[in-house]
Amino acid sequence: MCVLRKNVLIAFILVLSFSSCKEDNDIENDDLKKNVINSDLVNASDRSLSVQERKDFLKQSYGVASTLDNIKLKVENFFSISSQYYTLKDFKKFKELNEKTLILSKSISDSLAIAKSYSFLGIYYRKMDKLDSAFKSFNDADKIYSSFDNYNTRDPLTYSYDHGKVLIDLAKLSRKVKDYSESEDLTIKAIEKFDLTGDNSYMPLSYSNLGIVAKELERYEDAVFYHSKAIEYTKNTPKDTLYAVLGNNNIGTVYKSAKKYDKAIEYYNKALSYSKFLKNRPKRLSLLLDNLGYAKFLQDRHNDEAFLLFQKAFKIRDSVNDIVGLSTNNLHFGEYYQAQGNDSLAKFYALKVKEAAPIVNNNVELLSAYQLLSKVTNSDEGLKYAQKYIKLNDSLIKEERSYVNKFARIKFETEEKVQEIAAISRENQLLIFAILGLSVLSLLGYVIFKQQQSNKELLFEQKQQQSNQEIYRLLLSQQLKLEEGRKLEQHRMSEELHDGVLGRLFGVRLSLDGINQRANDGFTDARNKYIDELKSIEKEIRLISHDLGTETLSPDIAYVDVVESLVSDLCTVHKMEFEFSNDENIDWETIDDQKKVNLFRIIQESLQNIFKHARAKSVKISFDYVDDKINLTILDDGIGFKSSKVKRGIGLKNITSRVTQMDGVVDFISNQDSGTKVSVGIPI
Repeated sequence: MCVLRKNVLIAFILVLSFSSCKEDNDIENDDLKKNVINSDLVNASDRSLSVQERKDFLKQSYGVASTLDNIKLKVENFFSISSQYYTLKDFKKFKELNEKTLILSKSISDSLAIAKSYSFLGIYYRKMDKLDSAFKSFNDADKIYSSFDNYNTRDPLTYSYDHGKVLIDLAKLSRKVKDYSESEDLTIKAIEKFDLTGDNSYMPLSYSNLGIVAKELERYEDAVFYHSKAIEYTKNTPKDTLYAVLGNNNIGTVYKSAKKYDKAIEYYNKALSYSKFLKNRPKRLSLLLDNLGYAKFLQDRHNDEAFLLFQKAFKIRDSVNDIVGLSTNNLHFGEYYQAQGNDSLAKFYALKVKEAAPIVNNNVELLSAYQLLSKVTNSDEGLKYAQKYIKLNDSLIKEERSYVNKFARIKFETEEKVQEIAAISRENQLLIFAILGLSVLSLLGYVIFKQQQSNKELLFEQKQQQSNQEIYRLLLSQQLKLEEGRKLEQHRMSEELHDGVLGRLFGVRLSLDGINQRANDGFTDARNKYIDELKSIEKEIRLISHDLGTETLSPDIAYVDVVESLVSDLCTVHKMEFEFSNDENIDWETIDDQKKVNLFRIIQESLQNIFKHARAKSVKISFDYVDDKINLTILDDGIGFKSSKVKRGIGLKNITSRVTQMDGVVDFISNQDSGTKVSVGIPI
């Protein structure tokens, strides 16, 4: 009993050691791949390269990331790669990768990665202007993060920053459909999340959103306070000038809405004072000039300085083809001329806005254009424009309400689904406990019944076992004798080759060496050539002698061990370093024997080619499992060969023939003095 326990303990330790070695190899392999991925990502972010070159590097990094064994690491790299695709405006690839990360994250039940996948998909749908799909994705992410808060299952610092970003995205969507109260509530929650992490990078954006919402709700003092906070958060940071310009412009717009035009002009001028910053940003400069001019126009509708500012902004926008800005300028020109009583010019510019607004998707300016046209055209035509104004305004209100209702329905359905899942989970738990109880009772009854049956059959089995053991001993004895005879014969042949033929060859070679040392008859080189040939023959005989005592693919030995033994034995004889790796995802026991034999022979043939021709110092052999295919790679650091040899070499033809039999593909990649790579892919 003690001996049995000791053997079990040793076996358990060996299994743990093997598993540990395997895990170490996988980790090392993934670390190497991660270095390659990081290198490709650095190149993909190099703006000195063309967009296509950067995409090629992303394609390479994705190819390597797809082979990572660690799914969590694979997901992390997919996120990095997809972000680069977004930067390059390849939104289709961005979406495809994040759909894959969502599937992979669900397969390992990684809640944080699932939430991040949803948030990235939300960014995609928002970019495509699919507001309901964007809201659904962001809302799904929010529910996961909120569940961490509700059940205290994670450290808040591990997810609060990402949760805050999702809340801001939801807030901006709500503001876009004019659900200002919801937008404000979500933004305040986001600020609480960012406060918790101590990361202020999203604080300016959050307070800017609060300022815009407060303005729309006509809480002008709150709006000025929030925009001032946005400026304050960026002081002494790389974005301080940007937010000083944005913040002062926003405060000016708040005062303009409050009809405090002196204060509006003051803050627009503050924003324009950053002339050095605005010099290389013509769109932002023209926006500020136009806003300043419009504030002065609203203060005094006959202010010529306002018209000059409109013209200056128009000139800049026209030079950079700012279609959106030009549309706004034309609207302001129309309003200015209407105030001066020049209805024909007012109509001219209003019609320009009517044509441009649908192109730039600006319904607010289209409404203003209809309103202006209703005032500066004759009564019949003006009535038509007034009707168009009412129709468009009603349509926009209906669309906004539709989105608000969709968002509310999505939230409701999500909450309902969460509650359903919780209820089902509780029911499942009760059902599981009931099934377990019944199973235990059934098992107990079955054990008692089997025990009774066993007692009745025990005596008969004991007698039967004695008879069976006797028969087995006789069969085993006979089998051992046959096996012993076979091994003796193989051993005899091996010794005959090694001690007889090999000894005689060795004697002949020594004799030739002796002649060379004594003679100087001009045939030394010729004899050296034959001596080298004898050495080669001796090596081949040793290998044959060694192989005679082993079976190529013994059913009692794991296939991987057989292959590794082959590689080890051959490389040891030829004094060559080697590396061998096998993907643990390959279930060799289910692979067709003929395929295993063919792969074995391909390795054997390739190694012989390397020993004979490559002059290599090392060789790497690996099995990988990718997309239901086994990939065999044999890589040496030898002298390589010219591509024409692929067509002429008999060994390479044999490899190609074997691969064809397995419906696979093979590539021979080699250049002179740069080694050779044999890649074989076969379907399972």
